[in-house]
Amino acid sequence: MTRQHPLPDLTHNLAQMVITVIREIRPRLIEAALSGEHAESRNLRHADNFLSGHDLWMHERYQKLLSDYLPSYIYASEEADPQLVGDDPDPDLCVLVDPLDTSELAVRALHGYTHVMVYSRNLARPIAAVVGDIFHHLQIYIATRDHTGRDHAFVITADGQRYPLRPGKAASLPESLITNYLMKPTERFLPLARQTDFLERLGQRSPSGVNRGRIGVDFGSVGLCHVAAGFTDAMIEFAKGFAIWDLAPGHYILHAAGGVVLDLQGSPIPLDYHFSTLADIAEAMNRRQKFVAAASQTLAQDVLKVITGT
Repeated sequence: MTRQHPLPDLTHNLAQMVITVIREIRPRLIEAALSGEHAESRNLRHADNFLSGHDLWMHERYQKLLSDYLPSYIYASEEADPQLVGDDPDPDLCVLVDPLDTSELAVRALHGYTHVMVYSRNLARPIAAVVGDIFHHLQIYIATRDHTGRDHAFVITADGQRYPLRPGKAASLPESLITNYLMKPTERFLPLARQTDFLERLGQRSPSGVNRGRIGVDFGSVGLCHVAAGFTDAMIEFAKGFAIWDLAPGHYILHAAGGVVLDLQGSPIPLDYHFSTLADIAEAMNRRQKFVAAASQTLAQDVLKVITGT
């Protein structure tokens, strides 16, 4: 990390924790890929999702590392019910964790991501989020709230260089690279394939006369981080919806970078996830959210008009 404009202590510790976990898990995942031993476990919480022993190890590792930094917090991991950690019966901070996103690809050493977000229940909003990319040089995407209440977003490379995140210049729909989590054939890919108006519009020639529109695959929170960095122009999810641990960290990072996340009715999705009580947090963990995340309001609304037919 650069020494200029140091990150708040909480965010710095969170980033260092994610870097530590990435360094520890990467050789395990590479060994799983090369050996073909993927350590698959029965998923009792989400029967349709792949779960490995690596997910469960990271779940436990994060709780241990978090407890070194935070005396009391609510631990809301994808792999377990929300739980109080520490002596405070009503701590302010809730830590939302997806230990290993796209784990079925991670154990093949293709793609793997890890999400951590700290939410202040008193402020009713996130105050820090880190999305880690296990296999790529652009390694850590960060959003943080400073002492003045302003949000900032950065990406940190594997060799410690830090860059501010800014969405790309406004592009029209036929000029855009738009991503979708289209991996599951019936739940995700078929609904996308049926969006013929959207795909035809994306495939139209741009004003320069060139076919520049593209549809790509992306994964969970990192997909919104890629919009925040200007690598892609938008991410859409209109089929099943994202669970909160897949959406919220990337949502905060894109918000801090200056992008937009709208629901399918065209309203901005708020950063208040209603984490007032343990029951509220448990209920939030069961919700799914459909959305359009984009570099600009104009592109987000243009995409919405086409995919919703309004």
